Amino acid sequence: MKKLCVALSLLIVFALGSIAFTNIKLGGIVGKITPSDAASGVSLVAATDTLKAQISQGVFTFTNLKEGVYTVVVKANAPYKDAVIEKVAVKDSATTDLGEIKLLQ
Repeated sequence: MKKLCVALSLLIVFALGSIAFTNIKLGGIVGKITPSDAASGVSLVAATDTLKAQISQGVFTFTNLKEGVYTVVVKANAPYKDAVIEKVAVKDSATTDLGEIKLLQ
């Protein structure tokens, strides 16, 4: 009887654990910087956390983001000016496309 209770308890714990993590759906942010060689880096800020993305031919991508509101910071090469895009919303399982980000001189 004791073994049966332990086995049922473990089964319940594993079942609840597998259900708890299946509801997490992640989104992303993409964008294109023009001119393509004007930026040296792109960062994503959420509260106290900061992520960096690689830029390839002006295109950047952030993936595996939780639903929320973020700030995108583009660090520009001289003579261009940095760009900040605030209040970028990410929804569950959706990728937010920022389109073309034109850096000014």
